[in-house]
Amino acid sequence: MSRRQADHDYNLRSMNNLMGERWKKVNDGGERSLIKAPSNASISSQGASTGASAAAGAPSAPSSSSTGDLERAARKQFQQDVTPGFVYVLAIFSALGGFLFGYDTGVISGAMLLLKRELDLSALWQEVLISSTVAAAALSALLGGFLNGVFGRRVCILLASFFFAVGGIVLSSAPGKEVLLAGRLIVGLGLGIASMTVPVYIAEASPPHLRGQLVTVNTLFITGGQFTASLIDGAFSYLRHDGWRYMLGLSVLPAVLQFMGFLFLPESPRWLIQRGLTQKARRVLSQIRGNQNIDEEYDSIKNSIEEEEKDSGGDGPVIWRMLTYPPTRRALVVGCGLQMFQQLSGINTVMVCEPCMLDPGCGFCYRENGSALLASSCVPVNKASTEHAAWGRCSNSTLMRDQTYWAYNYCPTSFSWLVLLGLVFYLAAFAPGMGPMPWTINSEIYPLWARSTGNACAAGVNWTFNILVSLTFLHLAQYITYYGAFFLYSSMALLGFVFTYGCLPETKSRRLEEIEALFENHLCSCGASDSDEGRQVEYIRVKGSNYHLSDNDASDVD
Repeated sequence: MSRRQADHDYNLRSMNNLMGERWKKVNDGGERSLIKAPSNASISSQGASTGASAAAGAPSAPSSSSTGDLERAARKQFQQDVTPGFVYVLAIFSALGGFLFGYDTGVISGAMLLLKRELDLSALWQEVLISSTVAAAALSALLGGFLNGVFGRRVCILLASFFFAVGGIVLSSAPGKEVLLAGRLIVGLGLGIASMTVPVYIAEASPPHLRGQLVTVNTLFITGGQFTASLIDGAFSYLRHDGWRYMLGLSVLPAVLQFMGFLFLPESPRWLIQRGLTQKARRVLSQIRGNQNIDEEYDSIKNSIEEEEKDSGGDGPVIWRMLTYPPTRRALVVGCGLQMFQQLSGINTVMVCEPCMLDPGCGFCYRENGSALLASSCVPVNKASTEHAAWGRCSNSTLMRDQTYWAYNYCPTSFSWLVLLGLVFYLAAFAPGMGPMPWTINSEIYPLWARSTGNACAAGVNWTFNILVSLTFLHLAQYITYYGAFFLYSSMALLGFVFTYGCLPETKSRRLEEIEALFENHLCSCGASDSDEGRQVEYIRVKGSNYHLSDNDASDVD
């Protein structure tokens, strides 16, 4: 069975299920309403007009209103009505991994101001303590693909929570810099696993109409974690001797909360189907879909997995199959490219070095700079273009970067406030665009057999370029000055804009099993997708009514 035929059959089954659960049957012999039961007057009117048409021998004409619009409205309303609250609980507990991601990467900047005095850290030790976490995260992200494939998403998130909790305990009780390094390495292992597992788990468990918003919740929690880290840094900065212990140790609380929550949350249904655990997968789908009929979705996932395995060859290492199968190779280039440009825009340089740059240069205390992180993260992805959300904010990042560090290099002046203003605008542009979009898009664009490996590769690229930017920033500032370094980051953001606009197709409101088709054609298409080109459109007849679906006469239902 071809992919197009499978999608057509899925649409027919979905239509039948939708009619059976949402449309009202009335006494005139079969009229059905997409939104609500028709009034008696409308029934009588249609019955009279139908009789007149039959007497005249004329065929019934489509309604003057757009039945396609009515169908889409009814389907959307149906999905919203039956979406259980359990899906939101699942997303929030999962996104605690994002909160820990943001907190543990952000809190070190304030803690380091106390640590370097308390433990008499050299510049080398400061760099090691910061970069060791990133290095461990890069390694565990790459291994996370294998762990996800073998043990599942749920077990990997439990493992990440365990690492976060143990790392926080070690950091808060560290007697010296060596133990502190061990704690940072443990936290890094949790960061890498969580960064590539949480978006995948949320995407696979979410219904299509909520997938973008729920995956973006993870990035909102990352930003919220960074914001909380700034507040905690400021609150405990007055404790010169033990303040850093509280800063680094408070991450234990959300880690334990997530671990306890995931003891009761289910595994990803798509992973269960892939592993052949069909009955358990059906139970999980029923749990997270509420009272919806899950047969169509279950069959679609199962057929898609079988077809993907057949298309990809089925044998050999997954990464080799991804590289030799054109759609997944193109998806991997896009996913890794987005993660690369996210880091080359300089975001982690801003987050980690912010206190050091603002405090001596412009007279701003680091306790004042946490509020710039949160406000612009709550952008609902599916209600606007996913693609435009990414490249639009990328271009804004380019614009605001120059403003920030032009002011820095001329401090102190009466224009010192431009530094903080530029920082606010930069973060406001980054937070809803290049912040969440690489993670959201990577959770969607790979077929199930390649999803763990693809996300592991993309997360590994993210952490690798994180290390590259972090280790080279001070050297760049020394040789080409601070404003030269940020002009370089601006040029990288501009290249990211071009790459995103040219190579990223739109994935909004598509089922995960449909997105692979977007990468079947050439890579650089300026965001256009011809997966819908040539789509056959007409009306099917359901007992005298017309509904927008296909032009295949064999699919008409009398």
